[in-house]
Amino acid sequence: MKKYRRVLLKLSGESLQGEQGYGIDPQRLQDYATEIAQIAKSGVQVAIVIGGGNIFRGLSGATKGFDRVKGDQMGMLATVINSLALSSALDAAGQRNQLFTATPMSPVGKHYNKWDAIDALEEGKVAICAGGTGNPYFTTDTGSSLRAIELETDAMLKGTRVDGIYTADPEKDPSAVKFDEITYQEVLNRRLKVMDLTATTMCMENNLPIVVFDMDTPGNLTKLLVDGEAIGTRVVSE
Repeated sequence: MKKYRRVLLKLSGESLQGEQGYGIDPQRLQDYATEIAQIAKSGVQVAIVIGGGNIFRGLSGATKGFDRVKGDQMGMLATVINSLALSSALDAAGQRNQLFTATPMSPVGKHYNKWDAIDALEEGKVAICAGGTGNPYFTTDTGSSLRAIELETDAMLKGTRVDGIYTADPEKDPSAVKFDEITYQEVLNRRLKVMDLTATTMCMENNLPIVVFDMDTPGNLTKLLVDGEAIGTRVVSE
């Protein structure tokens, strides 16, 4: 019995760098596409949002002299590049998909709206939502929360390079302890950097669970969505 019927998977742009440390690693992209295709073919409806940090990050660009609005627009375009790459990889894996963009960008993708995206999901396609929210000053975390809520998903899955949420950064503090489950309020009280404040508040107010897990370990997504294994950390309202 599947644990989730419809999910939104949030991937970081940096995760696409793989071992090469920049841009898009073809092997990492292929690994992601293969597993996502397997999940979709199992009957789970999958929407995806990818960040653009492997190409350009608007906030860091603003600290280097870029206008913040233009910098964020560059970052949104970076997410479109990553989304096109994933769409191509899914095509190669035999998985039908539809790329949606937050702002009109034909023929690159279809202008996003909730009902077309849900139709695509119901047809068995992977819906890739690119371009963030279409507005500056919002992160792809917030874009992910917005799309997950709009598309009436059962949960938002945040794929990272660590296996969950810890009391501290486990890469810096070996004594950090992992949570199996934690409430949004505790995330806020502890100031844990799961997502930005806007995204966290949106999920909390809309009672949308988040699962933070290690996406870079092959098979984890299948374990979570098909096998129903309790991996990563689940963030809930209460």
